[in-house]
Amino acid sequence: MKNYFELHEWKVIERGYNADFNRAAESVCSIGNGRMGQRANFEEHFSGDSLQGSYIAGVYFPDKTRVGWWKNGYPEYYAKVINSVNWIGIRVAINGVELDLNTCKIYDFVRELDMEKSLLTREFTAKLAGGEKIKVVARRFYSIKRLDMGLIDYSIEALNFSGEISLTPYLDFDVVNEDSNYEEKFWEETSKDQDVDFPFVEARTKKLDFRVRATMGYRIFKDGQELKATFLPSGRKKYVAHQLNIPVSEGQVLRIEKFASVVSNFYYPVDDFEGISRKQLKEARDLGFQKILDEHTTLWREKWDRHDIVIEGDLAAQQGIRFNIFHLYQTYTGDDPRLNIGPKGFTGEKYGGSTYWDTEAYCLPFYLSSAEQQVARNLLEYRYNHLEKAIENAKKLGFSKGAALYPMVTMNGEECHNEWEITFEEIHRNAAIAYAIFDYIRYTGDYSYLHEYGLEVLIAISRFWAQRVNFSEAKKQYVMLGVTGPNEYENNVNNNWYTNYAAIWCFRYTIEALEYVKSRKKDDYDRILEKTAFDEEAEIARWDEISKNMYYPRNEELNIYLQQEGFLDKEIIPAAELPADQRPINQNWSWDRILRSCYIKQADVLQGIYFFEHEFSEEQIRDHFNYYEPLTVHESSLSPCVHVILAAAIGELEKAYELYLRTSRLDLDDYNKEVAEGLHITSMAGTWMSVVKGFGGMRIKNDAIHLDPLIPEHWKECNFNVFFRGANIKVSINHSTVEVCNNAEEEAKVVLFDREYLLKKGEKAELSYPVK
Repeated sequence: MKNYFELHEWKVIERGYNADFNRAAESVCSIGNGRMGQRANFEEHFSGDSLQGSYIAGVYFPDKTRVGWWKNGYPEYYAKVINSVNWIGIRVAINGVELDLNTCKIYDFVRELDMEKSLLTREFTAKLAGGEKIKVVARRFYSIKRLDMGLIDYSIEALNFSGEISLTPYLDFDVVNEDSNYEEKFWEETSKDQDVDFPFVEARTKKLDFRVRATMGYRIFKDGQELKATFLPSGRKKYVAHQLNIPVSEGQVLRIEKFASVVSNFYYPVDDFEGISRKQLKEARDLGFQKILDEHTTLWREKWDRHDIVIEGDLAAQQGIRFNIFHLYQTYTGDDPRLNIGPKGFTGEKYGGSTYWDTEAYCLPFYLSSAEQQVARNLLEYRYNHLEKAIENAKKLGFSKGAALYPMVTMNGEECHNEWEITFEEIHRNAAIAYAIFDYIRYTGDYSYLHEYGLEVLIAISRFWAQRVNFSEAKKQYVMLGVTGPNEYENNVNNNWYTNYAAIWCFRYTIEALEYVKSRKKDDYDRILEKTAFDEEAEIARWDEISKNMYYPRNEELNIYLQQEGFLDKEIIPAAELPADQRPINQNWSWDRILRSCYIKQADVLQGIYFFEHEFSEEQIRDHFNYYEPLTVHESSLSPCVHVILAAAIGELEKAYELYLRTSRLDLDDYNKEVAEGLHITSMAGTWMSVVKGFGGMRIKNDAIHLDPLIPEHWKECNFNVFFRGANIKVSINHSTVEVCNNAEEEAKVVLFDREYLLKKGEKAELSYPVK
């Protein structure tokens, strides 16, 4: 699908309809506002291949776990953000014949996502079976100001006929999830009304009693004049509609503005649904589509002024980074600590829309640098609020004394993943949550988080690691058996280097955090010790003993740590030698063959070196990168961005750029041939890191921003903003100079190529590039 979408600095444009790529385009052109989201499905009826998807944040369903066996501790359900009301529907009939792009002739089809405005537009000309030709222009968006509102502007021009056009705006809760077990539907109707002004349908989930009410209003125009059209009510179970039959003459344009209010009991009391919905729709109908679009566009412009990355001289790179930033901000706004970031966001059903370790490892750095500090704190508090559930999860697996194992996949803190090797073995997620606390405090200087929340989480995680290791008499060292690292192409391995190293880092950081709180917040320290029943002397001694005697698989000849014990027993063949028709291997090889191969979905060792970069020399980073990158097939969306950052750090600029295109255009060019299932939202934050941490060389050390930039040769310039402890740092990089300016009131300590500057508001630091 590479080069399917046109290159444009602000837009994603599909020109010409291709049924084979329709699902992919539906994913790529999805829209949302943090509270709701919608795939780029057609408004009119469509009988062709499509993944119909409309999703509401916070509303989910505990679907049955479907496995052929059962083990103690196995999750009882698989949670998923479920397909919700189809609010975009407008059935269209021309002289009694329904418009269906799967059956009519299509001309001049264009689907366009305007990322600057968060506006989806579709235009086409269609010829129906009776010879009638129409031109359709459809625009829609989710308001970033009116968060419960979706709006559509849909026009039809009668090009060569006079007759009747029938428009039927509707709301439909009789929807399905493609990934549901046993074809179960998740919604049941509670009420509906064909009200003249604001028809609605309300439904509840069959479990957990989530309630959602969808209400619509509309205005009809012919040649710009508003009509008072009469309608025929139409309704079936979980469905309401108004059918409008309107005569038109050749050349006339019929236009409908449709407004939908979708409210849930995640945000509002059920008793308030009617009043809230009617108020929202009255305001929308009075203002009209264009005025609400204008206010929406203004707010998106403010977002871009704050968060944009500008790359001059490379349109593919520019489009890619904006595409990633755009989808991050329409998926998660950070104003509600109950919410988190699903790997597919609002763009598809895969992974269930649940929370993974991706948030802490990849998304947190993006929000630390580009949003208010509270947004990042909310992401951490989300995990603190689930601490008791994490302790329960560990207890189910046989751990005790307050040990916590955070879930691999969750909605409410409970584990709800249904794959054994991930649910029980991919325990490295604990380390990512501990690392997020470290990363947040390092970036913000907000040490209060430790004694308010973080220390309890660190103690519980370290207790888990202390029980998860065992002492090997053969090795005379501690080992960790039966795990799966981030590289899911190797399951149930012993002594995965990344997991072992990260566990020991957790011990060290927890001890450091204990000492900090004890010396500065003794009352809180005593409270936490009592609450957690922490045996200070015994537990710290145990952690210290394990730390000093942990086993790490290593090959001295190659001067590298091994992915895990026995890795060199595999047949080592570079990924470059794989035939193209066997890539991606996860769609062409058996699972048995993958597990026995040397090929890496994402490199565990390089993930660890990225996290703990300050503990490794440049030579060590280079040796490990040069060994593992050629074996990595990057079939995890989380993989390329880490490689970009490390490649840039060791001066491998060509490789860094190659992998930057892979991460930034992963979905636009469908590298892994799976974008039809939805976008890779959480890895998009890694794309931001590729630019800022990779080419921008940004690190946080000793309470200062350090910058050591190196941009690709064909880029003319790269500009980005980062927010750091109240300062707003604008970085401008070209091939002759690097300029850093502070645009906020708070002064900032910036280290540029090892030269330190204390920048007050409006002050700049500028160095010639490269620095002599």
